Amino acid sequence: MEKEYEELGLIVTKEELFELIQGVNPHPQIKQYFADPNTGIYDRRLIVQYLQNFDNMPPESKQQWIQFEKFIKDDRLRQKYNGLITQGYYVPVALAKLNYEDDNTTAKIAYVAARYQDIPDSTITITDEDYADYYEENKEIFKEKTTCDISYVLFEVKPSMKDMQSAKEEMDAIYNEYKETNDVARFVKLNSDNRYDSSWKTEGQLPLQIDTAMFSGEIGTVTKPYLENEEFHIARLVDVAYRPDSMKASHILIAYQGALRANPEIQRTKDQAEQLADSLLGIVKRSPKKMETLIASFSDDPTAEQNKGDMGWFADGAMVWQFNEAVLKTKTGGITFAETPFGYHIIDVTGKKDDVKKVKVAMVDRTVLASNETYQQTFAKASKLASENKTEAEFNDAVTEGRFNKRSMPKVDEMSNYIAGLNSPRQIVRWAFNEETGVGDVSQVFDLEDMFVVAVVTAKSDGGYPPLSTDGALQKIGDSLLTLYFAGLPTVQSGEHIRIFDDSMREQLKEIGLDYDQLSPMIKSGKMFKGCTITGCIFTKKGVHDMAVIETIQDKVLKSYTKVLAAPPCPCPIEQWSNMIMGPQADFEYHLFKEWGFDVPLSAQKAFFTMLVGPRSCYLNSNEELEKLKSIVKLAGG
Repeated sequence: MEKEYEELGLIVTKEELFELIQGVNPHPQIKQYFADPNTGIYDRRLIVQYLQNFDNMPPESKQQWIQFEKFIKDDRLRQKYNGLITQGYYVPVALAKLNYEDDNTTAKIAYVAARYQDIPDSTITITDEDYADYYEENKEIFKEKTTCDISYVLFEVKPSMKDMQSAKEEMDAIYNEYKETNDVARFVKLNSDNRYDSSWKTEGQLPLQIDTAMFSGEIGTVTKPYLENEEFHIARLVDVAYRPDSMKASHILIAYQGALRANPEIQRTKDQAEQLADSLLGIVKRSPKKMETLIASFSDDPTAEQNKGDMGWFADGAMVWQFNEAVLKTKTGGITFAETPFGYHIIDVTGKKDDVKKVKVAMVDRTVLASNETYQQTFAKASKLASENKTEAEFNDAVTEGRFNKRSMPKVDEMSNYIAGLNSPRQIVRWAFNEETGVGDVSQVFDLEDMFVVAVVTAKSDGGYPPLSTDGALQKIGDSLLTLYFAGLPTVQSGEHIRIFDDSMREQLKEIGLDYDQLSPMIKSGKMFKGCTITGCIFTKKGVHDMAVIETIQDKVLKSYTKVLAAPPCPCPIEQWSNMIMGPQADFEYHLFKEWGFDVPLSAQKAFFTMLVGPRSCYLNSNEELEKLKSIVKLAGG
């Protein structure tokens, strides 16, 4: 976004950045990280003290602050940019009026309708012509967008073993300092990725690695660093107490002008609110039964009208700190008083659960980050794949040789902002739809936040109207109807197996003048079967499994399957296929494979999918190929 910000003239001045960090109303993250650990309220003195000590901090802490300051600046730029967009919207009065009328204009109608389920299916006969007529009349419903198919390799930038060891050594040093410090809250703020948490925990709420140590140890106990999900953690036991797990109270809130979430109509000052609250406190202490009446008359809590001031049961620590502590220190049935950012509270403590042992634990958390060396090494791998392979075939060979995990994303829309497994992949989508990017082109290296990606465009579709495709009605070739079947390899197959099958089919289909690469984009899209990788093809006359046609092309499919099933390192995964979805022609495929000598258990019928697609000339390289296809149909008596 930097280019857009620059073109619009958006900047954050030094004075503005100062206000965001040290001003009266700083950035929310500053308020969060520099809050008083006892009250939870932002304390400006803490940020001032922190910055005054900046020159004495270790390099790692300085770098963290620089990144934090950059985040605040970038966030402010985003706010300005979003503000410009928001203010750029305008709804004309006529459109607003029309929208209002659409939402509010009603009509009372009476109607009679016959339900489809009341008509027996046996009384209706639908012909292929009916399907075709309906399709022609409603083609706009089926119109497809311009799309492309993308294959890509993702290189995640993850910490190396060397990075892990370096982080562990750093945490060991922090551990030794942590044991000796007297200012736990400040130490956590200076050394942890996460803010200091002063809440009380019951047994079982802490991570398993430290739960027992914290509940059986003495105050001051510090655990050695432990690693979880690429994060190192150190825990220190700060305090132990017996406190109720939950409490119950009713209250009267007296807010004032400028209090947190106060009604804008409130005009009383803070001093006036304190005087009123003090007077009400005296009345309630003398006559507790008047509490409910006073709530109805004076409380500024917007929920008071519904709940009559009753807060219900709430967990220890769930309320703002001052309110929580006031209830905690007052016996059940007692009246107490608290000042919070919301205003002044007169509180009637109406219940408490039994006390349980709780602990307050201060955590130092550090995420292990990949070093610059690791970034460079990962980038080098991605760069090698992108620079040394310029075609899809070369890309696939390099993926196989390098044992990379190739992923595929079919039917990517030009305006899409989603590619599975990638963060913010818009730049890849823009590249794929660039006029200069053709099918088979390999991309440069894309940098996508802790990952590098190299992609290849495997197919492009101009959109428009797809061919008519149903279980029984297909397009005509001359006077013949043809069904084009696609058999499927389930996803349990490895990428190497798919490559073996593709290469074999590509070579064999050339013998009869068909281009497998023109067929495979539609096949591999998995459009009808999202759980598998569709590959392979069969031609047969509609509704008739004629062996003359089958043996022309199915023979080649079976030979390709033979190579797949025999290929190491994965044995034939037929036993894993029993839970796959049943295809409409699976029984046909099953018997066909049996006839060709495959020992396929009955449950493996579910592995062999078929997809019905009308033949289209766009699948073929030339009119000669289409004529070749027509001649195959004639062999079947079409």
